[in-house]
Amino acid sequence: MRVTKRSLALATTAVTALTLAACAPADGGVGGTEDSGESAAAEPVEVGIIYSKTGPLAAYGEAYHEGFEAGLDHATDGTGEVDGRPIEVTYLDDAGDPDKAVNHAKDIIGQGVQIMGGTVSSGIALKLAEQAEQNQVLYVSGPAAADAITGINDYTFRSGRQSLQDVATAGTFVDPDGAKVLVFAQDNAFGQGNLAAVEGVLGAQGADVDSVLVPEDATEFTPFARQVVDADPDLVFVAWAGASSGAMWQGLDQQGVLDATTVVTGLGDAATFDAYGDAAGKVDFLNHYFPGAPDNEVNDAMVAAVEEAGGTPDLFTPDGFVAAQMIVHAIAEGGDDVDAMVGALEGWTFDGPKGSTTIRETDHAVIQPMYQVGLVESDGSWMPELVEEVPADAVAPPEAD
Repeated sequence: MRVTKRSLALATTAVTALTLAACAPADGGVGGTEDSGESAAAEPVEVGIIYSKTGPLAAYGEAYHEGFEAGLDHATDGTGEVDGRPIEVTYLDDAGDPDKAVNHAKDIIGQGVQIMGGTVSSGIALKLAEQAEQNQVLYVSGPAAADAITGINDYTFRSGRQSLQDVATAGTFVDPDGAKVLVFAQDNAFGQGNLAAVEGVLGAQGADVDSVLVPEDATEFTPFARQVVDADPDLVFVAWAGASSGAMWQGLDQQGVLDATTVVTGLGDAATFDAYGDAAGKVDFLNHYFPGAPDNEVNDAMVAAVEEAGGTPDLFTPDGFVAAQMIVHAIAEGGDDVDAMVGALEGWTFDGPKGSTTIRETDHAVIQPMYQVGLVESDGSWMPELVEEVPADAVAPPEAD
């Protein structure tokens, strides 16, 4: 149904364009002068980026913003223009507040903006996706990892990875078929969501999935760590967030969990590298990005541009960079026609900071490589070291309905 709708829309646009071209005055009529054509071509393209400049996710927002600026410069060869039309970006702070983000979206859409991007919050991204569909504008979400963003509607894309790709990467540390996989997580929506993802991905690959879900207010982790030891799993997938992380890792280490089995968790931004304490060298990490992981010219260009601007490339820098690449491509191919922009992005393969990247046509998932990473001690701090790049097709998420 979606393809048919777009095909009709594009066909109608093409017929209209041919009709207007045939009827256009050849000399000096209204709208027919050469000067007015040049003026129209030079009209700017307005883009609204809604991201966390402040609030609890401000560090992620900053990395995204730095990446977007570098990506816009890279994708336009330093001109900030597409076909002579300047791209004018308005940055708006959602501060981690969904209502504020939606108000920003309504404001810019009301002003005629047809392209939105940004946010690191999954809850906000889902709200902005609703606005995109209701108003038929292009939306490219940022680092927000919720799987529900993929395939949510025709007008919503993403520029980063999603949770299912994290889980699939965790599964590359063991052979899931027949393996005992235990999810160690907080007993909240975040932890339960990760459990569901592991059951959906690794369970489908033949793993026997169990869990130890810990109350959010727990401060003593010894009894929960003992449950893990007694379960004797082949793989422990840890999904944890918040101030209790340090004590949790200490508890797992003291009870011998990290020595008894393979323990995998996601490697966050640079600020978290030292948070694991003595456990850091015993944990295996799945990773979306760190600057030393990819080896290609686009990543080199992004890192150099961000550093030259006084920033530091981090976990979500490529999400901003890729968003800019996608938006520039959409404008170049689609002009002011949102359906044409959408069509241009669907199935598009390009070189991003992580290498060859494809926007899956059917549901807009971003098919990209992921990484196995370890932390190594260097000058009293822990630094990431690439263990292995996981090919994009090996961790591609199942197609969304």
